[in-house]
Amino acid sequence: MNCCFKVADLRLCIQGNTPTQIVDAGWAHFLVTQNPSEKVDFTLFYAEQESMDYLVERYSLPEGLQQAYRYGPDVVLTNRDFTLCTMLPLVDKASFAVLSNQIYYAHAARRQMLQLHCATIEDRGRGILFLGPSGIGKTTQAERWAQYRGAAIINGDIGFVQRTPRGYIAWGSPWHGSSPYCLNTSVPVKALVVLKQAPENRLRELTGFEKVREVSSSVFYPTWLEDGMELCTDTLNHLLTDLPVYRLDNRADEEAVHLLAAELDRIT
Repeated sequence: MNCCFKVADLRLCIQGNTPTQIVDAGWAHFLVTQNPSEKVDFTLFYAEQESMDYLVERYSLPEGLQQAYRYGPDVVLTNRDFTLCTMLPLVDKASFAVLSNQIYYAHAARRQMLQLHCATIEDRGRGILFLGPSGIGKTTQAERWAQYRGAAIINGDIGFVQRTPRGYIAWGSPWHGSSPYCLNTSVPVKALVVLKQAPENRLRELTGFEKVREVSSSVFYPTWLEDGMELCTDTLNHLLTDLPVYRLDNRADEEAVHLLAAELDRIT
């Protein structure tokens, strides 16, 4: 069975007998009809066991695989440019998200895309990214915007932002961590918001080194690529120059939503 998906402007194909058993329900939003005339950016084969002799499993692999990545008990093998990949049968189904994300980001980084630990929402045609470590309230803040302003939650945990000639685009993706939210859509980015929990709601725009520090700590860097840090640092530098970044100390209530919304309305 072959399943093709389109995430942002990248097409990937999973081939094997069990692709629907290794992806979670969120991937269904990104499923597309396979068109032989359209370029596939990378193919992931899910290896099938060919035999077992004296408890030793045997698999046949495509030619050209040159590197292996292991996550816990699970392994994926790839060629140098990550266009051809083979995943051995998974011991832990959750490993698929990690390993497939690593392959995807190897391609996305070369298209001026950053992966951020953030929740992404669309509010009246503008994208807002809530940044911060696990447990800071990114998903909760996104849900408050959905509750009080009808915003759409594109992703609750992992965001992709791409620099384009038309500005910065936030993309939905099937990788969403522990959050249930993952929509197949995109939105122009208006602002990045660093969240802090606090007893009172306060908002201020970040500048200088504080702006760099707060955002860069939420960026995933593809350090497994020879030029991965350079690629992402360049994209990040442009993003920090071109987009406003705010710090929102908040109680995750309606007042915090209106405080930020009023500021974004002001700079529109």
